[in-house]
Amino acid sequence: MERLTVTPFGRQAVTAGLLASQAVAQAPAAWQRFAKWELFRALCVARGAFGVTDRDLTVLNALLSFLPAEALEDGAELLVYPSNRALAERAHGMAESTLRRHLAALVGSGLIARHDSPNGKRYARRDGAGGVVLAFGFDLRPLLVRAPEIVEAAAEARAAAEALKAQRERVVLMVRDAVKLLVYGREAGLSGTWDAWDDALRLIQRALRRKLGTEDLRAMAADAEEVLQALRNAVVVVDNTRASPNETKDMSGNDAVIERHQQNSNSDSLVYEPCQENGRESEADAPPPLPLALVLKACPDVLDYSRDTITDWHDLIRTADFLRGMLGISPSAWEEALRHMGACNAAVVLACILQRAEHIQSPGGYLRSLSGKAAEGAFSTGPMVMALLNGSGRKAA
Repeated sequence: MERLTVTPFGRQAVTAGLLASQAVAQAPAAWQRFAKWELFRALCVARGAFGVTDRDLTVLNALLSFLPAEALEDGAELLVYPSNRALAERAHGMAESTLRRHLAALVGSGLIARHDSPNGKRYARRDGAGGVVLAFGFDLRPLLVRAPEIVEAAAEARAAAEALKAQRERVVLMVRDAVKLLVYGREAGLSGTWDAWDDALRLIQRALRRKLGTEDLRAMAADAEEVLQALRNAVVVVDNTRASPNETKDMSGNDAVIERHQQNSNSDSLVYEPCQENGRESEADAPPPLPLALVLKACPDVLDYSRDTITDWHDLIRTADFLRGMLGISPSAWEEALRHMGACNAAVVLACILQRAEHIQSPGGYLRSLSGKAAEGAFSTGPMVMALLNGSGRKAA
């Protein structure tokens, strides 16, 4: 099929980027064939390297849907010519002015090429047999030409994301160890600058609520490691003549010797299991009317703070107890939530607060507000979780 144009319609001037994208459209392809949706998913991962946004990709997704073939193949016809109206419908009703802006961004990034008709419309001219002999629209061939670049950039982006996650997990684990050592040292009456270490850990915990880059996390890891090492030095037993005033007595795990207890009485580290009253769960501590898997799907960030995989409600409650301190929620606010909501529901609320941490200025105040509603019977975790699943729960509270 013949292509006649390289310049844009109307007042739009020729630019170096436009000429470059046209050149890419005609360049040899290293890979002769590539599945279009697989390439699109790789581009979604690597979009930062190509300077495109998720809205740009929404328009590209719509363009790809007008290509009948399932793969981009060298030598095949890769030019599509949908009208703005048809394209907007497949771009979830995007306004035409917005659509034009994102199309220009895709052309400017060199991912597609534009072939404009004399009047700026997109259409195809066919021969007597119905074959396309001349078409004006958007050429998707640059995607195939740049496929190796896109796949490589996606691999690098995935590796960087994994490295960032590992770095964040390292900081979280060091902070967890440091917090528990700090609580132990204070309760044991050991000497140390506990307030200073407490302040340093709280600053790190607040910073962890934000989305941080690799360099920020690396600097934070150094600070956390310094505090953790100081705490280890403060609580370690240097020799046998020095022992903690509150040294833990070795207790038998035999049920016949000692009855197992379900609740930690330490008010600064409350870990509650669903309560039992006369062999039955109390109403406040009944599990929420939601599957745990649904809660974890809505609040995936909580998995980063769990010591092990969260497989039951007890695991979620223990993780929520750790998150309470990290989010700056006071022991009294957490105890109030446990009393009015029950342990399971309170843990779900904390997981939701963590998921929306960037939008909640005062997690402690927010939790107290929800506890007040729960005390009046006017609060349920169901809508909160479903709002996160639907995306609306990420808006500012």
